[in-house]
Amino acid sequence: MPAWIQAGFEEYTRRLPVDSSLQLKQIRAVSRGKNPSIATIIAEEDKRLLAAIPASAHRVVLDITGKQWNTQELAEQYSYWRELGKPIVLVVGGADGFSQTMISQSAQRWSLSHLTLPHYLVRVIVAEQIYRAWSILNRHPYHR
Repeated sequence: MPAWIQAGFEEYTRRLPVDSSLQLKQIRAVSRGKNPSIATIIAEEDKRLLAAIPASAHRVVLDITGKQWNTQELAEQYSYWRELGKPIVLVVGGADGFSQTMISQSAQRWSLSHLTLPHYLVRVIVAEQIYRAWSILNRHPYHR
């Protein structure tokens, strides 16, 4: 992981107030072996992800099939998430994506882009966008 990724993520999380803090929890990738079964890999990754997510959480999977929000729409989503009064978990899947079960059992699907983005870069983009949403809702001058 490049140091600038961690620095970027920490920069935006540092700017958020304690009641809006972001936490990053990484799940160990599944070993692929010589002849990997993609379905088996996805199922194992889903299992690991679900084990790390509180049962009471509002799960939002980041998936290409999700809704793309503009900045104002994301701020509205962020406001909605905060009003729920429970943990919000933004889930980034492995290289092969999620199972249909994981997608269908999630509360929401969010697509950052139709582009394929490196997983490590996604954490910086999401942190910045959450900070931007917070700044809009709090009339902070960051979003101009």
